[in-house]
Amino acid sequence: MPDDLAQQLESLPQKSRAELCAIWAKVFGHPLRCRAHRDFLTRCIAYRLQEQAYGGLSAKTRKQLRKIAAEIEAGSSPSMETPRIKLGTRLIREWNSETHEVTSISEGFAYRGKPYKSLSEIARLITGTRWSGPAFFGLKKPRG
Repeated sequence: MPDDLAQQLESLPQKSRAELCAIWAKVFGHPLRCRAHRDFLTRCIAYRLQEQAYGGLSAKTRKQLRKIAAEIEAGSSPSMETPRIKLGTRLIREWNSETHEVTSISEGFAYRGKPYKSLSEIARLITGTRWSGPAFFGLKKPRG
């Protein structure tokens, strides 16, 4: 993170509401149109500054978020896809005071130096019971 951006982000919580409104107008290109809490303003401005420095959400992510919002507005529960895991992704889970780390590899997953075909196989190894691997590692909500 560039030093000036880091300094800007660190200084936001100390700003007055009036100062935050002025920064809002500068970074969003229009004045704040509603009454909002300082904490909310601080978070929005921080996100926007980082978005300007590093880029925003991908078109695919924006489309997916619009789809979820439309489903919620229509009164239905949004359909959530199980995320695809990129090669090299590390999944970390603490279980019984022990930290377990799994890495996504081309053949499936690596856990403690051994390859496994599925996360569920690893979750069963860790817990000793049948678990959904994606649920165990926090990639989807568990049933029930």
